[in-house]
Amino acid sequence: MSNIDLTPLYRTMVGFDRMANMIDQAARLDGSQGYPPYNIERVDENAFAIEIAVAGFTQDDLEIETKEGLLTVAGKKTDTEDASGKNYLHRGIAQRSFIRRFQLADHILVTGAHLDHGVLKIELVRELPEEKKPRKIEIGASEAPEPKLIGKKSADAA
Repeated sequence: MSNIDLTPLYRTMVGFDRMANMIDQAARLDGSQGYPPYNIERVDENAFAIEIAVAGFTQDDLEIETKEGLLTVAGKKTDTEDASGKNYLHRGIAQRSFIRRFQLADHILVTGAHLDHGVLKIELVRELPEEKKPRKIEIGASEAPEPKLIGKKSADAA
């Protein structure tokens, strides 16, 4: 993977350093990692789901954590081939430990997770604060102000 130099963005764009940091952080995430496979689904306009194939893992083997907009899913397999007493001729179901990270957008919250038939489903929702939501501004009718004459004195002032 090639490195991208974002230094010109820092020098020329005032206030965009957060965006440049996010691009830099996303470039550092291991995107070439293929295990475990996952799906990202849009359930609703403000709801999403991440499905991760974790065959052979139990709830005790999995750990989900969010910190500063980064969702981390880790699987730690403690049973080894020797400890289980099984002698495999072919082992196609990978049961190695993994860490999978997802960068979450602003205002995305993890609302739940469940494991069903070897698929870990993590539910996400976008909750915008009230001040960020669009709102309509009513245009009120006002009475036309009286015109003011410049340079003429009124009869009351004389």
